[in-house]
Amino acid sequence: MKKLFWSLSLLLSLCLQQTQAALQIDITQGAEGALPIAIVPFANPSQAPEDLAQIISNDLNLSGHFSVLERGRLPAFPSDIKQVLYPHWQSLGVNHIVIGSITPTAANQYQVRFFLVDIFSKEQVVAFNFNTTKKKLRQVGHQISDKVYQALTGKRGAFNTRIAYVTQQKNTYKLHLADIDGKNEQTILTSREPLLSLAWSPDGKRLAYVSLERKQTHIYVQDLRTGKRQQVAAWKGLNTAPAWSPDGKSLAFSNSQSGNLEIYVLNLVTRQLRQLTHNRAIDTEPTWSPDGASIVFTSSRGGTAQLYRIASAGGRAERVSFQGKYNARARFSADGKQILCLHNGGNGYQIALLDLGSRRGNVQILSQTTQDESPSFSPNGRMVMYATGKGLAAVSVDGGVKQKIASGLGSNIREPAWSPFLTNH
Repeated sequence: MKKLFWSLSLLLSLCLQQTQAALQIDITQGAEGALPIAIVPFANPSQAPEDLAQIISNDLNLSGHFSVLERGRLPAFPSDIKQVLYPHWQSLGVNHIVIGSITPTAANQYQVRFFLVDIFSKEQVVAFNFNTTKKKLRQVGHQISDKVYQALTGKRGAFNTRIAYVTQQKNTYKLHLADIDGKNEQTILTSREPLLSLAWSPDGKRLAYVSLERKQTHIYVQDLRTGKRQQVAAWKGLNTAPAWSPDGKSLAFSNSQSGNLEIYVLNLVTRQLRQLTHNRAIDTEPTWSPDGASIVFTSSRGGTAQLYRIASAGGRAERVSFQGKYNARARFSADGKQILCLHNGGNGYQIALLDLGSRRGNVQILSQTTQDESPSFSPNGRMVMYATGKGLAAVSVDGGVKQKIASGLGSNIREPAWSPFLTNH
């Protein structure tokens, strides 16, 4: 059960500061048949504080599903579809190009135009205008990447999202937020104590976490816009592993006030606390189904750590994991059909997908290392991020794309939590 309680290390005094991007992300394996594409520098680059073409190139490269033509090989620099000379691009085997412009409209205000063009059909695939501010130009770059990704793959992009993670350097622990490409990093918590159990609210505006300040395991909710935080669970015993309900009104978490860890549900509006499980075994690490009707949690009631499901209104728990000697830290896929979990089938701790539709919960192993932990789905369900060794890794759910993520500041990096889709940040 040692792994079961790794999520009891914790957090910290508040500080909000902008820092240099600390994540280094490398593609170690790309998808077969990656789509060839060119991203042309947008017109008027000297008038813009951000290189949007570079942001889009980085996003699409990191997805592993695109092969982006190197900027030095670009044969021309069109900014409008009327300027595209198709034979130049066809000779390079490029299927699509992204072109556009950035035009200042007022102080720190810009209009961004972009076009995605099919080189062989000679047609516009998608086009869009953005009116934005200097502060949000990077966000616009990620939004363009999302539109390109969806137009060419049929799947919603997740580039305009953020990740939360923890770094450790000697005896200093920090909680960070960053864009999905590792840029625009913020440090929102710093402490001499460890931290973990990070959980995004469904609207992406708040983060729940467990803190060991004053040597007590208490749960806090922090507003990411204002930096203000509120202590929401400080009952007797351990308070750990918070998980948001899909409507954002409740937190499920684990507490030991009865003598052993049980699952409780806290209504954040009424402050009403309800005990959900009643068992002599250890019950912890709850996660809500997307429809809010059930909660899956880790329990030792069968002798080893396995996953169980219970109605969120209460009732009898049923076991859902059967393969392997250890399954824990569950996370639902967006469609509720699969569970991401930490799995040990005899080859160490690995990240796995459990199929809820199969009778015995068929398992697909996603990671190849043996000390993995803290799996987190991208909001579109296409990628999985997790901690391994001293850094993070990411893998596509089909295993075709793999990334290695390290801290550029030389610190260990743990506890990744991928945000939901964001409308504004």
